[in-house]
Parts: sequence; structure tokens; C-alpha cells
Amino acid sequence: MDLPEKDWRPRCYGCYRPVDRCFCDQIPTIYNHTNVLIFQHMRERFHPFNTARILSRSLFNSQLFVDHIDGLRSALSLLTLSDSVGLLYPGNGSQLLEDLSSDEKPNQLVILDGTWHHTKTLYRDIPCLQRLPKYRLAPTQPSRYGLRREPHISFLSTLEATVAALRCLEPQTHGFEQLVAAFDFMIANQLSHPKSEDSCRRKIRTGPTTNIPKALKSDLDNIVVVYGESAPGINDTKKAKNKSDRSPVVWVAERLGTSERFDRKIQPSTVLSKAFYAHLELSEIDFTAAVSIDAFRSEWEAFLRPSDRLAYYYPNCPLLLDYIGGTPRLRIYLKSIQIQREQKLGTLEEKLSALNVGPSTARFGGRAGRRLSNTKAFLQYLCSDFIPKD
Repeated sequence: MDLPEKDWRPRCYGCYRPVDRCFCDQIPTIYNHTNVLIFQHMRERFHPFNTARILSRSLFNSQLFVDHIDGLRSALSLLTLSDSVGLLYPGNGSQLLEDLSSDEKPNQLVILDGTWHHTKTLYRDIPCLQRLPKYRLAPTQPSRYGLRREPHISFLSTLEATVAALRCLEPQTHGFEQLVAAFDFMIANQLSHPKSEDSCRRKIRTGPTTNIPKALKSDLDNIVVVYGESAPGINDTKKAKNKSDRSPVVWVAERLGTSERFDRKIQPSTVLSKAFYAHLELSEIDFTAAVSIDAFRSEWEAFLRPSDRLAYYYPNCPLLLDYIGGTPRLRIYLKSIQIQREQKLGTLEEKLSALNVGPSTARFGGRAGRRLSNTKAFLQYLCSDFIPKD
């Protein structure tokens, strides 16, 4: 169905607001001394109130990078960072910017832009960010960003946080007041119009699903994504009539919160054929260090935590989990979660393609590694786009 014509009104390519609400003439050019590097999550790029875009237009000494996580990771690895670089990111170990002496202040500042879930994902999945010194702010008043609900009263928008940081680092620089005034103008202008008149972002997003498990609406640090390959000939769940039919030969897993990984090849009960190795996208050499099923079961139990929840997409996984046994844990069947735009699509690859979601980096070889990567990408998509933010 075609979208209403009003949702495709001409937009300014500077502030990305409808042309009749453009406020580019109010955005000042600020000649800041601190080099500001803004890394924006891909899903934030078309947000009509994109404060990172306003920042990059205003700050003369700044760069804006917009990409998926793998692209941002690559971009950061190619940059020559200052010896005095810092990441603006709250949390344990973050220093308060206001407490720094002039000699301790960073001359290069890395900013992460997106929802709070997105920024946590960027920090988690780009390891070099975790090695940077972290700095935080101590806001004295709530965010002025009335168009978006912050998860905590002390949290600020990207523009507000960056301006507050630069005021600490270079109080002599002019133009911050004018930038904040332009920000206030944008908010006031939008609030003066009915929401239905500016529904571009709402229209192009897929409507929320109604059956997301409660386990995915809480802390994701203890979610373990799993995938396994069965012994030859019993991948069809209808053929697996008893536990002896369900022995795994490959088992891979990754814990979302820490990126801890588990990868085991299990000694098969029968000789594997060349055709089956090809099916696994592996070779006989990959199984030279295969462990017995008992050793595998013991190692798998040692890897898991009592609070872990197991997320899977492929229906063969629960049969393999039943065979493995061990301590019962909550299981989350991701394929059962319906999304309006992908309900009629068959394979997970087709769903990801339709949703314009690329797989996360494959951390394991073979078919199992590829399928686990796709499962993880689908799970992260669900979490970032459909879980209500409190």
C-alpha cells in the first residue's frame, strides 16, 4: 500500500526536517578545539530529530560516522586517535569531566549516538571502545529533549551531552548558547504541530510484534544464543523419535553480554561421509580435536551460568538440548516471534534481507557459525527495534 503523500514531503538535506520547518539558518558554526568523533548506530540515521546530524553541521572540528557495527568498528580501527582521546560514556570507571585539571582533559572526544540500547551495543561489540578512558557528566537539570523519553532523569540527548562536555573542556569557545537555542527551536516547532503531521519515521518502521517473550524485555547479559548440528540423517525433527537420534556433532554458542563463545566438535557415533562434511561446510580436519559426548556435556555445563537463558531459531536445537541434558534453563524460540513485514518469508536469511539487517560477524566456521551469526543478528534486531524502552 502506498504511503500518504504527506509523508513524502520535500525535506531539507541539512537538518532532514520538512522544508517548511527547516532551521539550518539557526545552526551556528562553532570553531571547537576538541576533536569530536561521533559514531552513530545505523538505525538512527533517518530519525527526523537526529541531534548528531545537527552537531556535525555545527562543530567545525568534528566527524560523523554512520554505519552498522562492523563498519563502525572498521572505521575506528583506521583512525589515528590522539594520545589524549576519551570516550563520553557513563558507567563504572568513568571520570567526571568537571573534576579534571587542564592537563588531564582529553583533546579528542568519542561520542556514541543512538538509543541507550544502541549505544550499549556499540560499546559492547566494538572492543577498542572499551579500552578508551571514559568520562561522564553530572547534569544539574533534566534533558530539554521533550520529543524523546530518556531512561533516566539525568540522561541527556547526544547534542546536550556533547555541548555540556565541550563547555567543560573549552569554556572559552563561543557559539554553544546559539546551538542550544537552535535545538530548543526545533523542539518547540515540533511540539506546536500535531504528531500525525510528521509521521515519516513512524510510518516507515515496522509495527511492533505482540509476542516478544518477557525474558527479552529484561537484561540481555545472560542471553546465550545457541545452534547445533545433528548426526547425519536426523535433522528433520519428525525423524528424531528418540534420544539416540539426537546426538550433536557440532555445538556453538555466544553469550550476548560478554561475547564469551563456546565451540565444540563432538565425536560422531558413525563415520561421517564427505557429503556430510560438505553439508556442515567443514572438513575432516576440523574434527581432529572432537571430544566425546560426555566430555562435551561437562564442558557445556561448565560454560553456562545459573541465570543463563538459551535463545535459538532453528527447530532442531531443542532436540539437541534435550539430548545434552544438564540443568534445565529457560529456552526462547525466536522463530515463533512474529513481525508483520516478514511473516510470509521462509528462511532466516530471507527475513534478515527483507528487514535490511546484515548478519553479525561470524565468529565460528562452517554452516553452524553462519547460522549462529544470523540468529544473533535477528535477536539483536528484535531487541533494538521492538522492545519498549522504559
